[in-house]
Amino acid sequence: MNITHNGTHHQHDILALVISCVFCISLIGCGSSSRVETQNETKADLALQAPAKARIAEVVIAETKSNVYMPQPLEAHVSAPPPPAYIVSPAEMSPVSKVANSPMQQMSRSVQENAKLDMSQASVTTTAKYQKIQENSWKLVTEEPVSTFSADVDTGSYANVRRFIQQGQLPAHDAIRAEEMVNYFSYDYALPKKDDAHPFSVHTQLSASPWNASRQLLRIAIKGKDLAKETLPAANLVFLVDVSGSMDMPDRLPLVRSSLKLLVAQLRPQDRVSLVTYANGTRVVLPATAGDQKAKINLALEQLSAGGGTNGEAGIKLAYAQAHAGKIQGGINRVLLATDGDLNIGVTNDRDLKALVERERKAGISLSTLGVGDDNYNEALMKKLANNGDGSYHYLDSLQEAHKVLVNEYTSTLATIAQDLKLQVEFNPALVKEYRLIGYELRALTREQFNDDKVDAGDIGAGHTVTALYEIVPKGSKGNIDALRYQPNISDKAPSKETQNKEALSDELAWLKLRYKTPGSEQSQLVETPIKQTNMVDNIKSADQDFRFATAVAAWAQWLRGSSLIANYGPKDILALANSARGSDRFGHRAEFIRLVELSAALHPVQAKQLSKKQTKPAVAETAALESD
Repeated sequence: MNITHNGTHHQHDILALVISCVFCISLIGCGSSSRVETQNETKADLALQAPAKARIAEVVIAETKSNVYMPQPLEAHVSAPPPPAYIVSPAEMSPVSKVANSPMQQMSRSVQENAKLDMSQASVTTTAKYQKIQENSWKLVTEEPVSTFSADVDTGSYANVRRFIQQGQLPAHDAIRAEEMVNYFSYDYALPKKDDAHPFSVHTQLSASPWNASRQLLRIAIKGKDLAKETLPAANLVFLVDVSGSMDMPDRLPLVRSSLKLLVAQLRPQDRVSLVTYANGTRVVLPATAGDQKAKINLALEQLSAGGGTNGEAGIKLAYAQAHAGKIQGGINRVLLATDGDLNIGVTNDRDLKALVERERKAGISLSTLGVGDDNYNEALMKKLANNGDGSYHYLDSLQEAHKVLVNEYTSTLATIAQDLKLQVEFNPALVKEYRLIGYELRALTREQFNDDKVDAGDIGAGHTVTALYEIVPKGSKGNIDALRYQPNISDKAPSKETQNKEALSDELAWLKLRYKTPGSEQSQLVETPIKQTNMVDNIKSADQDFRFATAVAAWAQWLRGSSLIANYGPKDILALANSARGSDRFGHRAEFIRLVELSAALHPVQAKQLSKKQTKPAVAETAALESD
């Protein structure tokens, strides 16, 4: 009995032990599985967390740098930042980490998003080319009383600067040309009278400088006579379109096609158009075709496609050959070159291309350029070709800009009323101590070149306005240049009224001279006029709205370049001045300028620093939480 009883109990004990072992093994397995999952989660979190920590460290380090404003060159800004390398793609994540949503992962994602916010200033590689600009410095009137420069009606700089800012970048310094930004806008200067001897009117005005009350601003304004489109001579136009591989982007060849269609819509039956393309080779896509055959011209444009190298020299030669074949005596004979300027086949030397364009200019065929593109954009070449081809340079950043240039300003873009327009200002040392010309650095001429009719200068189209601004230090005011030790010093005191009257210069601040040629003429004509000191307003706010607005644009250009010549005058002051001078603003260009000033202020490094501080504090706190976990 006892043996049977004890055996039964023994069997029960063995069964209980087996069940206990199975249960324990299950618990151990569950615990191991949980630990594996936790380890996988931790690895996934660390993969996200470590680069974010590194990025936060970069932000903190960046905040210790100087906050002195100096816009950076193009290479320091982003056109299309790549995705951050530290973001783990779904394919790289483990199955567990894909579905897991632990608090640690949520914190990692939060840090990741904060780090992504500060990617706007990463550097990218660019091959864009801009002509070097050295800002005009102050000149002593006793040493250099005469200032000479060529007129300029190019507007490409403003559109290009707008493209930079709309992409969230400050523009490259050499992309900013004050005269092109000022002359981008139309101004309501009085037109020349019908019986005037010259095809343009000249106006001058003086005002106190808005950034230094002890100085003055001199505005010289030129307004070309306007012509109705119907009265223009017949036009022989050659569309020269770059169809190389670099043009195969939405903002290049497709934009060019749409832009040229806008121009085609303006053509008259007496006008004619040819279409030439270049890539590895060249091709006449459309021979000279009457302007009323719009469907045929548009179909040829629509069939253009991009691919291959860029033999620009061969394309330019073929375009000129087409222009000569269809040349209209007494008409408008012009090549319109649309490209990003990225030449890599044939002659690519600027000097040789310039010589080619100059020869054709003398033969009566002008050339204008329509630039497109960004990272590889050769603006330096586009501007040189247009300047030497008696044409104008424009940058197309949108179809809206194309409409402005090719539709709203059709007559100005195509019809020339004055060629080789030069300006020369002689300042009166009795009234002016120092002066500086704002902009026109690339248009400077020597004193003797003013009278040399062989020297090429800017052309003025129908209805064009040209504005030039000088800043002046009046006699008796504190200047910027010290007197020489070994040269005779002229008294710094303003001359008495009696002395001024004797010299008959009581109110002549300066003497303005202009030279120009009528289209087709080889001999220039001279225009002279005094600039009277009495034509002055005490405050820029009292100046006419066009003067105020032009001053605001010139100030913005200098501020963008980080110029020290306007002291602390910045976006707040510029906006106040521009808002006071918006006027009717028919096409909304002045309102757009105001928005661009606001955007550029937000991109200012000091502003960005303040913004990054707000983002960095919570990011650092989250990093600390991750480390403690």
